[in-house]
Amino acid sequence: MKKLFVIVWAFLATTAAFAQKKDSVSVVQKAKPAAAAPAPKKDWSKISLTRRANDHFMFQLGYDAWAGKPDSVHTKGFSRSANFYFMFDFPFKTDPRLSVGAGLGIGTSNIFFDKQAVLVASRGNQTLAFPDQSGSDHFKKYKLVTTYLEAPVELRFALDPENTNKSWKFAAGVKVGLLMSAYTKAKTLVNNAGQTLANYTEKESSKQYFSGTRLAGTARISKGVFGVFGQIAITGLLKSTAGPTIYPFSIGIQLSGL
Repeated sequence: MKKLFVIVWAFLATTAAFAQKKDSVSVVQKAKPAAAAPAPKKDWSKISLTRRANDHFMFQLGYDAWAGKPDSVHTKGFSRSANFYFMFDFPFKTDPRLSVGAGLGIGTSNIFFDKQAVLVASRGNQTLAFPDQSGSDHFKKYKLVTTYLEAPVELRFALDPENTNKSWKFAAGVKVGLLMSAYTKAKTLVNNAGQTLANYTEKESSKQYFSGTRLAGTARISKGVFGVFGQIAITGLLKSTAGPTIYPFSIGIQLSGL
């Protein structure tokens, strides 16, 4: 009996010691990783613009049309424009992604007509006449050409101002133009059946019916040196007493850089 008591006592003591050891083990929790620090905001005022090229040269080719023209004026074909400008660029000191562009250049427009004349040199009319020649002899090719000395001013934004010849760029502004010339150019006289009567070129020039100045709104988007542009006249093509209120507009492609 004594031996049994010793065995039971030894078993209880061993069990208690084991339980005490198990309870004394501390649980170690893994520490949560620290949150990544936010990237520092770029200070655009400290970037270098020593190699910056931002559209100091612009060449545009566009499709031209007239908004507001009456149904009696019959334009046709691919009327077109060509514009060429030298520009200065003035970046903002606090954020050179923004800049102001200003410059000087030449803007031309060629509007083609279908069996119709434009009497720019007429002295007997108070308004510009567009006589229909569909039932008579007419010129196979007939166009009105206007040329302006223009001063574009625009607000620019470049996503990467240090590498504008590779960056996306956006601009909006105005062009102020001074009319330099307005003339018609006609080629190849044909009859109503389309048969050639005489092969020659005729030009008539006069600015008497046209507004001497032009104001146009502009917008353009480009990636690197290639882009697209649009513009629409805010002022009318003709003087207020010289005919319908016509607003020329253009959309097209452009090459810009340097």
